[in-house]
Formats: sequence, structure tokens, C-alpha cells
Amino acid sequence: MERDQAAKLRTQLESNRTMQPARTIAIASGKGGVGKSNVALNFSLELLNHGQKVLLFDLDIGMGNLDILLGAAPEATIVDMLSDHLRIHDIMETGPRGLAYVAAGSTLNDFFRLEQDQKEYFFQQYEELTHLYNYIIFDMGAGASEDMLAFVMAADECLVVTTPEPTSITDAYGLIKHIVHSRPKMPVSVMMNRSASMKSGQKALIRFHRVIMQFLGREIRMLGILPEDKAVMSAVIRQTPYVLLNDKAAVSKAMKKIARHYLADRSKLTNDKMSESFVQKLKKMMVGDFL
Repeated sequence: MERDQAAKLRTQLESNRTMQPARTIAIASGKGGVGKSNVALNFSLELLNHGQKVLLFDLDIGMGNLDILLGAAPEATIVDMLSDHLRIHDIMETGPRGLAYVAAGSTLNDFFRLEQDQKEYFFQQYEELTHLYNYIIFDMGAGASEDMLAFVMAADECLVVTTPEPTSITDAYGLIKHIVHSRPKMPVSVMMNRSASMKSGQKALIRFHRVIMQFLGREIRMLGILPEDKAVMSAVIRQTPYVLLNDKAAVSKAMKKIARHYLADRSKLTNDKMSESFVQKLKKMMVGDFL
């Protein structure tokens, strides 16, 4: 994005600050190949469609594909921000529906081993965003690396994406188990992606919920089911989010329903303030208070 565009975006955002700090959502999966990034992108777009201000962070460092899904070529990434001391507004891109997003880059493989001044710079830049958005969504790397888990635990809530396939379910269980043991009160939602049908997906999601309750003693939110749909592959090939390419497709309708339900449930929570900010919690992770 051209620098004058970045300046225009920054001015527009800063003139429309929110009263409350942005709610952070970590979208994660126990394994790769479950469609997590596509879920993060299309979910973000549907939140925007309901008048929410959203920033999507691609934190799948080295494997990020948000720019590919959008058919974009980011001018700068979070890696460039840290290496070249850029302002975070200068690396933000604008996607469809005015979606603000930050690309991951390919060489920042270990956030914990950054120099202390780089970490502090990241925190400083992030704090500039907290009152500019309603939601900041992190598209996390798959699996359970130290870096990924730290960002997940520091978020206000985690949305776990899985599929009905047994290894995907097993890995999702392992991720949720870690979350429950590390942050017992953290809100966790599960989305069942690539279900053969809505009925079979619902059954798989209910079974998974029962397993979590039985073995972890923890309630999780069954956020919804996304069916297997040819529209997803068409969207990937055409590098256009499926909710925009074909809003009548089954998967698009399902995502719209999920976003509506998510926002309706959120509006009922009047005392949902976190005692610590995302940055405060992440700093604790780095000195071993959580992990």
C-alpha cells in the first residue's frame, strides 16, 4: 500500500476511536489444513458487514497465506515493521469491505527470541490500535508452538477451528486441553469446518463438546458448522473470499449465521471486561508466568 494511503487510513481510524479497547480473538487449530485462515478471513468480513471495525493479523509467520487468499501483494509485513522500525499503520493493508489487515512475512520464526527493544516496539505499536477497532483477530499458526500458544493465551478468547476428521479432532482436543490447564476461565469456541452435511457436522460438534465436558470438565461454545462446499475452492482459485464471491453458497450462508449469532451473544455480555490487556498478558507469558 502506498504511504499516502496508509496516512489516509490512519487519519480516518484515529478520528473514529472506540470507547472500549478492541476485543482480541485468537483463531487457532490443532493442525494445519483445516481451513483456519479462510475461516478467519470470512468471519472478519462478516463482522465488518455488521458494522464492526475489524483488524485481521496474519500471525502464521513463515506460512501466512492471507495475502494469497486475497490476491494481494503486501508492500510491507510485520517482519518489516520490526526490522525497519516502521509504524504499524504503514504496514496495514486494506482489503474488501475496508478490512484492515497485517501480513505475516516469512522470516520472523521465533517472537520470543527477538531483541528486547523489538519486543517493546511491537507492544508500543500494538497499543496504538486498541481503541481504533472493535475486534482484533489473530490468525494463528497451526499447532502448539511456544510463540503461538503465548498469543492465544494473551487473547480475550480463542476460536478453535477443526474438521470432523479424527486426527483434526484429536489435535483440537489437545489444544483446548492446554488452554484449559493454562487459563481455565478463557472463553473457548469451536467451529466445525468442512462437514459433509450440516447434520453430520452438528453431530460431530456435539460429540466433541461432550468429550471436552467429560474429560476436561469445561464448557465450550459450539459456535457453528461450515459445510464442505465447492464454493470454497472456487474462492481460493479466484482469490476472493467466498462470502463475497457467492453469498448464496451454503458455506457463505453458514458463515453469515455464525457471525450473527456471535454478535448477538456478545451483546448480552455486559460485564465482560478483561482485568488485563492483551499486551500485559503477553508480557507475562514471556517471563513464564503462564507457560
